[in-house]
Amino acid sequence: MHERDAPGEPGQGRRVAAVTGAWLPGTAPAGAGTEQAGGGAAGRPEFLINLGSAHPSAHGMLRLRLTLDGDQITAAEPEIGFMHRGAEKLFEARDYRQIIVLANRHDWLGAFASELGVALAAERLAGIEVPARGVWARTMLAELNRALSHLAFLSAYPPEIAAGPGQAGARAAFRAREAIQWVMEEISGGRMHYMFNRVGGLKEEIPAGWLDRAVRAIDDVRAALPVIGAPVGHERFRARTQGVGVLTSAQVRQYGVSGPAARASGVDFDLRRDEPYLAYGELGAVLRVPTRAAGDCLARFECLRDQLAVSLDLAQECALRLSRLPQGPLSARLPKVFKVPEGHAYAWTEGPLGLSGYYLVSRGGKTPWRLKVRTASFNNVAVLSEMLPGHLVADLAPILGSLFFIVGDMDR
Repeated sequence: MHERDAPGEPGQGRRVAAVTGAWLPGTAPAGAGTEQAGGGAAGRPEFLINLGSAHPSAHGMLRLRLTLDGDQITAAEPEIGFMHRGAEKLFEARDYRQIIVLANRHDWLGAFASELGVALAAERLAGIEVPARGVWARTMLAELNRALSHLAFLSAYPPEIAAGPGQAGARAAFRAREAIQWVMEEISGGRMHYMFNRVGGLKEEIPAGWLDRAVRAIDDVRAALPVIGAPVGHERFRARTQGVGVLTSAQVRQYGVSGPAARASGVDFDLRRDEPYLAYGELGAVLRVPTRAAGDCLARFECLRDQLAVSLDLAQECALRLSRLPQGPLSARLPKVFKVPEGHAYAWTEGPLGLSGYYLVSRGGKTPWRLKVRTASFNNVAVLSEMLPGHLVADLAPILGSLFFIVGDMDR
């Protein structure tokens, strides 16, 4: 973003944020830039700005239509759909194994969680019982994947807000992410799109010695937590985040915001604890739900940091339980041509970004008649129209970065 003199007020020193001229070469979408929108406070002109989707200061492929009065945002409208690829329609032409290939690409930081939701919905409708080892292994991998997602935000957010104080924590979070990424890659063969879930369980057996290596990686990440969370103690970081982007509990409920962004506003809800699935019902002694009351950017960052520690504890407990279980299958046996009985079922999970829902309707074939996906990012972004008005343009970066959304998960 840069600033220029406001049209119609030469020499008066008033500045308005502008995106004209700041586009990357060849990337400016039609209609980008500024236009006069009407009168603001005290008769000053308001301007419409199309921020994104390819602007260097935008957040991924999110596009915002902002109305500004000077450098203050008076209205904000998120425009969703730049990465929309009709995934739900594609589900209808593919069998349940192929669907997992598509489902894990929405939230590319939480691919395992997206795979899991599809498998749980099909298993629920087909009445399939996953063996105990498969349940515990899924729970452990879901928590490792959650930690990966959280570490990605924890490594990217502080340098964007306060370059100096945030660098050490960002480097520690990046190294910690690589440690967990390595064990996830070893077991699944993929770094981003794991394709390790199957209807009925998991793709293949756990490699020999993998549990020990995973526990060592968890211990290494836990040792780095004080450095990863250190930015919250720096004055510059707190000045950019404390009291900024306040999200009330009423707004959370109205828009369906979930995950760390909701819990930072005092909404104490976590599906793993309140409606347990997988092995979470047996992990009550380890599962804690970090909350805050302030609802600002700082509170959201703190919730994410604390939730990372919980995920590490849960994954370590799952590894311990797995090591004590007798040898046995990880998956239920299914026919070569798998068909889900006619009917409908709903499965929802606590994904890394918040609640993800999967509504499956089957007519007895090997492909779904309908599979509707509810993603956390869609609701988390929709609340921007309520949050942004009244803030300065300079507050965009801390607010957008603290809502923890992935644009692919938002658009599907």
